[in-house]
Amino acid sequence: MAREDDGPVDGTSRRAAELERENAELRRLLAAQTPPDGHRESARRRPGRSAAALALIVVATLLAPAAVIAAWAERTLTDTDRYVSTVAPLANDPVVQSAVAGRITQELMARLDVATLVHEAIGELQGTLDDREIAPRATAALSALEAPLTSGVESFVRETADHLVSSPQFSTLWAEANRTAHRQLVVVMQGSDGELLQVQDGQLTIQLSEVIDALKERLAERGLDAARSIPSVDASFTLARSTQLVDLQNRYGQLVALGTWLPWITLGLYAAGVLVAVRPLRALLGAGLALAVAMVLLGAGLAVSRELYLDALTGRVMRLDAAEVVFDQTVSFLRVTLRTVGVLGIVVAVAAYLAGASDSARAVRRTIARSFGQVRTRAERRGVTTGQLGTWLGRHGRAARGAVLACGALVLLLAPQLTPHLVVGTALVAGVVVAVLELVARPARGGDGAVDPPGRDGAHDADARSA
Repeated sequence: MAREDDGPVDGTSRRAAELERENAELRRLLAAQTPPDGHRESARRRPGRSAAALALIVVATLLAPAAVIAAWAERTLTDTDRYVSTVAPLANDPVVQSAVAGRITQELMARLDVATLVHEAIGELQGTLDDREIAPRATAALSALEAPLTSGVESFVRETADHLVSSPQFSTLWAEANRTAHRQLVVVMQGSDGELLQVQDGQLTIQLSEVIDALKERLAERGLDAARSIPSVDASFTLARSTQLVDLQNRYGQLVALGTWLPWITLGLYAAGVLVAVRPLRALLGAGLALAVAMVLLGAGLAVSRELYLDALTGRVMRLDAAEVVFDQTVSFLRVTLRTVGVLGIVVAVAAYLAGASDSARAVRRTIARSFGQVRTRAERRGVTTGQLGTWLGRHGRAARGAVLACGALVLLLAPQLTPHLVVGTALVAGVVVAVLELVARPARGGDGAVDPPGRDGAHDADARSA
């Protein structure tokens, strides 16, 4: 190949000579880098760091399920909006509606002397018939109707109760009662007496007095005026039943502290394990997978706890199906949290793998860099170039990628409510932004025509080789 100072050459020859020099410089720089065997030798020389990193990640993984549960419990106990969001949907569940309707019907019928009312009504009818000298058989027939009429009144009350619990009025009453009751819950957990929400003998109950008052009003509107004379009814609906509630009440302060600090302690242990490790990316990969596995085990443990809880209530409650619905709704945010953390672990593991030094990860990065390089080359041939911005990104690509990842992590840390969709969406947006940066970046060259040293992740050197 002719040198540039031997005579004029066309544009293609100059470009080929330029690429030859770039590739030679790249081979020299890559040869100077520490090979993978050197990493293994370095790890063998520093077994203490590897052992410390492993111990930190293992401890963090063991604490992760407890941290998730503590954060969920603390948030449910101290955040009124979260608590109402947890229990409010129960008002629209048919099983719970049926259980509440049965409960308020039972309480109202116990205080409504239906037999006396029916007997008095029949007595008045009999007196009227006697005055009109109606045959004795008619009087006897009226007496026989006493039992069916009594049953009919109960059916009338239950029908009215069913209409009430399926109406928007009940949803409003339920939500407001729980919002007010949450303040009492905190008082009770702190060791004082509550009025609307009580923890007694391992039961968490909510008062239904306002719901029964609404039922009495509806019965009066439908013609049963005797309902108005019923005094205030002190009835309750059990939201949870477990002896552990008493322990929770005794350890409320500890739970709040754990829910506040244990997640951060767990996160700090994971971070320390990754930073201490000889090969941080491999440690990050292991930490992400370990976190995902811990959440899978927590989900399995939650399923087992559900069965044990329902088995313990068998024969102790009238509506086991209602207890099942209440349990599922109560732990709904816990399920969302463990799924979110599990997805976050998988996303971190995938990112660590793609940035790692394994042959497969290098091959993926080389393929992506080669594709981007081809796109840039074709664009430059058509006069489209990223100019100084592309050159700057070529020199500072690692810092730019780090800033994008840091912004993604900040979004997740500051989010008021983490969900799997938010985690996956943030990861996808960050990945797209990083891909755009890699596409825009141009391989930087020094003053002598040689490219700048490539990053350790091999992305830029692969891009340069593909050119």
